[in-house]
Amino acid sequence: MENRKDEFIALLRREVKPALGCTEPIAVALAVSKAVEIILDNCPCPDAPQWRLRADFRIDVAVSGNILKNGMGVGIPGTGMVGLPVAAALGAVCGDASRNLEVLAGLSAAAVARARALVDAGAVRISVADTEHLLYVKATVAVDGLAAASAEVDPHAYAIIEDDHDRIVETSFADRILMSSESGAAASERVSGEDDGLTVRDIYDFALSAPYEDIAFILEDRTLNLALAYEGLDKDYGMKVGKAIRENQQEIFGDDYMSFAMGMTAAASDARMAGSVLPAMSNSGSGNQGITVSIPVIAYAMKYGIADEPLARALILSNLVAIHIKHYLGKLSALCGCVVASTGSACGVVYLRGGTYEQVCAAIQNMAGSITGMVCDGAKVGCAMKVASGVSCAVQSAVLALRGTCIPPTDGIIDVDVEKTIRNIGAIGSAGMKTADRMIMDIMLCK
Repeated sequence: MENRKDEFIALLRREVKPALGCTEPIAVALAVSKAVEIILDNCPCPDAPQWRLRADFRIDVAVSGNILKNGMGVGIPGTGMVGLPVAAALGAVCGDASRNLEVLAGLSAAAVARARALVDAGAVRISVADTEHLLYVKATVAVDGLAAASAEVDPHAYAIIEDDHDRIVETSFADRILMSSESGAAASERVSGEDDGLTVRDIYDFALSAPYEDIAFILEDRTLNLALAYEGLDKDYGMKVGKAIRENQQEIFGDDYMSFAMGMTAAASDARMAGSVLPAMSNSGSGNQGITVSIPVIAYAMKYGIADEPLARALILSNLVAIHIKHYLGKLSALCGCVVASTGSACGVVYLRGGTYEQVCAAIQNMAGSITGMVCDGAKVGCAMKVASGVSCAVQSAVLALRGTCIPPTDGIIDVDVEKTIRNIGAIGSAGMKTADRMIMDIMLCK
């Protein structure tokens, strides 16, 4: 396992990172911001920050259907507004592409007002791209009143994001390609069943054996995602699902670990989906998945006084299991991400309760046989209810696994081999639910 330590840590660093705002509109803001920065790199502008606040941008963003679905109803941090147009406008007005998924950090009132004005003036156009990529953004930006180095050049640029929310694969200025990544085109949609080189056994062994000093960084999960949970409990975000659970713990939900975990996780989702300016520690490109994969595990540690080292190992296990399952689904699918993330957290809870590798596998099997099939109908405030349901199922699955109870392979999509079960989940979510995904988008667009 020692020879794979660096591989696991690199994977965690790549897939577990801070993200400010729902990552689909943030990907749009990032692509637009990059296009604007390309224009500024090629056009003299001594007062760029102030110029961006008054520039007459024309922004044309083509996105995959899943980006559109997940960007229609979600709050944009610090704006009180929802949707992709305002995210695109903010990317032009003040976005910092070097910050990746935190591209909109530090919004000012002036930037929000200018972005709103651009949207109201019809300067932002969002369309559905003709692409096979489930995660795709092409942001084209033109601007009036700015001279390029050559008077014959019309200052316009584009940036393309594919497959990962912060993965810019092509840029252009004035119809001249500046950068094009062949690996981006080659990494189109993952095929369900393709092996990612990981197994639950590998993940479990790494979580237990890795030197603590090498994995302690994962405790940043606790710092960021707990802050979001407390923000959701303190203020009236979204549907206030987490707050409702916590405020009704005596007479309805009970003052036990499950209710505590459900309330804290849902509260963080409430805040994130309704536009909190606090970042989440994401997993596999999703803040809600990062919240759901970590807070139930953190809540257990808080409830029962678990020390930092075992908590870190549980978070390594939960995050890597979610990443492993997500590999077979792709970044975006019709399957709700909380199914994957809560499966990871179930494994983390099993570990913290002294469970074995076999019991971790049983928890995965139990989750696969219960909430697989929950659909994703876009990012929105209602996601907090799905998150709460996922946490409840995760705790049930973990408790059953610890009692030696595992859904048998005669049931549905469950296989004797947990890796085959995981591939079955991937096949359902990536290939089997494509028609459902299109129908969901048709329903949403026709409302």
